[in-house]
Amino acid sequence: MSNYSGRGRVAGLPAWNRCAVMGVVNVTPDSFSDGGRWFDTTTAVKHGLDLVAQGADLIDVGGESTRPGATRVDEAEELRRVVPVVRGLASEGVTVSVDTMHARVAEQALAAGAALVNDVSGGLADPAMIPVVADTGAPFVVMHWRGFLEGGAIRGVYDDVVTEVVDELRARVEAVLEGGVAADRVVVDPGLGFSKETGHDLALLARLDRLRGLGHPVLVAASRKRFLGRVLAGPDGAPPPARERDAATAAVSALAAHAGAWAVRVHEVRATADAVRVAHAVEEARTTGDHTPGACSSEGAR
Repeated sequence: MSNYSGRGRVAGLPAWNRCAVMGVVNVTPDSFSDGGRWFDTTTAVKHGLDLVAQGADLIDVGGESTRPGATRVDEAEELRRVVPVVRGLASEGVTVSVDTMHARVAEQALAAGAALVNDVSGGLADPAMIPVVADTGAPFVVMHWRGFLEGGAIRGVYDDVVTEVVDELRARVEAVLEGGVAADRVVVDPGLGFSKETGHDLALLARLDRLRGLGHPVLVAASRKRFLGRVLAGPDGAPPPARERDAATAAVSALAAHAGAWAVRVHEVRATADAVRVAHAVEEARTTGDHTPGACSSEGAR
């Protein structure tokens, strides 16, 4: 793999000069975060356009919930949910990612205008996925995955979560490259919340440098996840509902941007768009040594 510096460029996608913001459109009735709110095509497309207006750089469209215990969606139903939304957003000039584990859904979404395939299984759930991605030349997100989140397949046991996730991701990336996907089109994702407990997720966020050491841009998908609810739990131990974790999500987005993440995937865009822009401004000031006179004006005095 080539040496990697900075947050990286993904061939086939726009070159953002900062951590990109990937907005989420769940065309599902059962997402843990916003199930059913954007389930019909017209509403989903409008929501995607609203997220772009709020600062999203690309939109991730998914038709199957990956929450623990979720019922799998058959291919035909997922196609019905996803492809019209992808086509509608792409026709408006939006950079679209398709979130799917089905190769045929990925193929038809790409034909409808999607620019990126985001497969939480990294090509493991459907053996046809890697050949489809390789044949189309699409960029591909390879997430750390230990199986569907049901029964004993959750397997959230690690001796050293950072080392094990990095090693398992490295092996998966190598398989993807051997399958014909170009190295400059691979993105890695630590899979926060997938077969991981709160301490695991926090450890991975603390060591994003190890993920970046794999030589590929890093996508961080922490939005509204369970570990944030555990961090924010009150004295009674009860976590806030998913939709009350957006400020915490923005905080993670700023930290991830500062650590060199290529993109962050979020449900509520505006706060994260602000967060990554502030992180970029601070990074630029540190890099250029810009100490502008008057930066600490009396306006900010206490």
